[in-house]
Amino acid sequence: MPIFIKTETIKEKFLKNVLIKNQTIKEHTSWVAELRNKGIKINSGFLIDQNKSPGAGGLLIIECNSYEEAEMIIKEDPMIKKKLVDWEFHEWINVIN
Repeated sequence: MPIFIKTETIKEKFLKNVLIKNQTIKEHTSWVAELRNKGIKINSGFLIDQNKSPGAGGLLIIECNSYEEAEMIIKEDPMIKKKLVDWEFHEWINVIN
């Protein structure tokens, strides 16, 4: 099944607004858990630097039948719907089996 990747960076104005950022991240993790409960293969996490400090960005990996299906699901992410992040979305093609 195809694998899709969403990369994201939290917008500067939300880095300092911890209340909104933390609430939206909580909604995001609940959304991911809900999708997993529906049987969708999805993983999400944040990026850290060499000192283990969060880098204001994240990565989401999802398996779906098509780009369109995955994109439709991803656009329901609270982080996107609340415009907390700048994001990109791509299909990942494994070249080494």
